[in-house]
Amino acid sequence: MSRSERKIDHIRHALGHDRDFHNHFDDMDIVHQSLAQLDFDQLSIDAQVGELNLSSPLFVNAMTGGGGEKTEEINRKIAEVASRTGIGMAVGSQMSALKNPEERTTYEVVRRVNPEGIVFANIGSEGTIEQAEEAVEMLQADALQIHINTLQEMIMPEGDRDFTQRLEKIERILNGISVPVIIKEVGYGMSRETVKTLKSLGVSYIDVGGRGGTNFSKVENMRRQKPLASYNNWGIPTPVSVLEARENHPDIHIIGSGGIRNGLDGVKAMVLGAQAFGMAGALLRVLLDEGEQALEDEILHIHHEVKVAMMLLNITNVNQFKDQPYVLYGKTKEWVDQRLRR
Repeated sequence: MSRSERKIDHIRHALGHDRDFHNHFDDMDIVHQSLAQLDFDQLSIDAQVGELNLSSPLFVNAMTGGGGEKTEEINRKIAEVASRTGIGMAVGSQMSALKNPEERTTYEVVRRVNPEGIVFANIGSEGTIEQAEEAVEMLQADALQIHINTLQEMIMPEGDRDFTQRLEKIERILNGISVPVIIKEVGYGMSRETVKTLKSLGVSYIDVGGRGGTNFSKVENMRRQKPLASYNNWGIPTPVSVLEARENHPDIHIIGSGGIRNGLDGVKAMVLGAQAFGMAGALLRVLLDEGEQALEDEILHIHHEVKVAMMLLNITNVNQFKDQPYVLYGKTKEWVDQRLRR
C-alpha cells in the first residue's frame, strides 16, 4: 500500500472506530465561583504559548495531507474555516510530500488559502534537519510539530522498527531550526519521565497527545491480518498526561490534546496546566458529515464555551485558567494519588 493510500485508510478507520467508553475529563470538576464581576462582551480569548501569539487557545490539530485530492480538499476546507475563525491549524505528517513532491500541494493549500494564519508543519521523529527545514518552508510555518508514535509504528504493518537515532535527530532539529519545535504524541500521552528527557534535549514545547481521542492502536489493528488488540487501551489519558508533563517542569509550554470533545474539556486541560488545546477527529467528523459552515459554527460555539467558563471563574485572560480550583474523581484521582502525590 502506498503512503497516499495509507493516508486515506487512516481517515476512514479513524472516523469509523469507537472512542473509549470513559473519557477521563469526566473525572474532573472545576470549582464554581459565583461572584462574576466581568462583562462577557469584553472578554478576550487570546492565548500566549511561549513565542506563539494565538487568537484562540483552540487549534485544529494534525490530521491529514499527502493522500491526493481528497486530503487536499479536506485541508483546504479546514484552512478556510481556520482563517475565518482566527484559529491555528496543524497539518498531518508531511513525510509523504518530502518523499513524493506530487503531494506537496495537499499541504501547500493550507498557506495558500490562509496566508495570515498560524500554521504548524509536521514531520515524524525519523526526520532529518533538512526535511524539517523543507517542511517548514513548504508552509511558511510558524512552528514545527515532531510527532512521536512508537506504538502506532509497532502495530502498523509497514511501520518503523528502529528508533535508535530518534533523540539525536530531534536534538539536531531543535538546534538547527528557527521556529518553535513542538514534540507531539499521537494518542498515547507523555509521562513525566518522557518530558524530563525531552527537556534535557532543549525541548520547551510539548503536545501531550493523550489517550481518549482517535485511537491509532485500533486504527492500525483494523489494517492487520492478526491484530495486536491487547494494546488497544494502552496510553496515558490526556488530563493525567497534562499533570505528568507539568510535574517539576514549570518552564515547559504544554498543549493539551486527545479526546477533547468541547470547550469545557479544553478549559479543564488549561486548568490542569495546558496553555492551549488541540482538537482533530471531532472537528473532522463535523466537516465531513455537515460541511464547512457547520465546522465554523462548532468552532465559534467552542469559543463561546471557553468564555462562559471565564465568566464562571471570574477571569479575564485564558492564561489565568491554570491552577483554578478543581477536584478529581475515579481513575484519574487514583493515578494522581499513586504517581504525583507521594
